[in-house]
Amino acid sequence: MSAGQIAALIAAGAFVLLVLLLAVPLIKLGRTLDEATVAIRKAHENSDPILLGANETITHVNTQLERVDGITSSAQAVSGNVSALSSVFTATLGGPLVKTAALSYGLSKAIRSRRKNKELGEGKHSRKRGRK
Repeated sequence: MSAGQIAALIAAGAFVLLVLLLAVPLIKLGRTLDEATVAIRKAHENSDPILLGANETITHVNTQLERVDGITSSAQAVSGNVSALSSVFTATLGGPLVKTAALSYGLSKAIRSRRKNKELGEGKHSRKRGRK
């Protein structure tokens, strides 16, 4: 065997050793990818019931929102009716009630003033008797 052949054998051995050292991480990487694939499949299989449940929940929420929409429109109609009723009340009874309240206030004030003047004596608008 010549020196060139020995060098070729050493180079071939080093190459085999290099291939074996690189094969170990590649095998581990393959196992990791297999595990990732299995995990993704399981997640995909388990996501179907979750999505179906979410779909049912959204359907239920939409039903409730339709009910709330009906309640809101009814409340809006009631508030419109109350507003119209208060406008009618103000137009028909509000003016006379205010006038009646003002009249009663004025009368009570005049009566109190008259009583006070009687207690103190004659008022400033009364006529003194005996004068001509």
